[in-house]
Amino acid sequence: MADDIVISNPWQALRRYTGARIALGRSGVSQPTAAQLAFQLAHAQARDAVHRALEVAPLQQALEEELQLTNIALHSAAESRQVYLQRPDLGRRLRPSSRTALEEQGSGSDLAIVLTDGLSALAIEQNALPFLQALMPRIAGEGWTLAPLAIVEQGRVAVGDEVGQLLGARAVLVLIGERPGLSSPDSMGLYLTWAPRVGLTDERRNCISNVRPAGLGHEEAAARAYYLLAEAFRRELSGVALKDESSNDPALAASRKADFLL
Repeated sequence: MADDIVISNPWQALRRYTGARIALGRSGVSQPTAAQLAFQLAHAQARDAVHRALEVAPLQQALEEELQLTNIALHSAAESRQVYLQRPDLGRRLRPSSRTALEEQGSGSDLAIVLTDGLSALAIEQNALPFLQALMPRIAGEGWTLAPLAIVEQGRVAVGDEVGQLLGARAVLVLIGERPGLSSPDSMGLYLTWAPRVGLTDERRNCISNVRPAGLGHEEAAARAYYLLAEAFRRELSGVALKDESSNDPALAASRKADFLL
């Protein structure tokens, strides 16, 4: 398509600040062909992320070799991806064999970390390891005991409550693939819950969203997660009663780039 038949949008300069679809221009009364094709590609990438299966074995190997983290592979009560998408409730609970495997691990740890595919296995495969590489040195000096890291296939956020309860953990941190957007098929979310147990609702959790290189970077996400974890252990709570005030911490604020506000 010749450039002279595409009319640019005057807001086009703002596209450098966002991956959102703004200022695409037009050709006549329609979107330019390039913009329409890019939309179709992004939609296909989002669909692929939702249906992609989590590659558990390579993830286990990387966690053991690079971080020396013992881990255990588990599965939710959703037997297949189709069932998982149709029955969110089954993704919140473990299958019986996984519950038995956790019970054999013993209990009494301070912190349980759970990795689960959620709605984007790609997000976990790309972001879980670099995030943990940034987080583990921060929590190493706290003296918290760590349960074996749990990798749950076909899991929802609340599956971490059952994992934490079975492990007798004081707190659980869930790393989960978020629902893909049309510019973010690889976004990972973090959910912190104090005193996890089956049946808790969302107001008991703290969430850090959009963890990925093009969103909230791994170092920044690790700094915020560590702050919330430390405060949760100090105050013995999480959720709506615990606010992320890490921006008021001079040591953390100094390591950040200035925010850009439009």
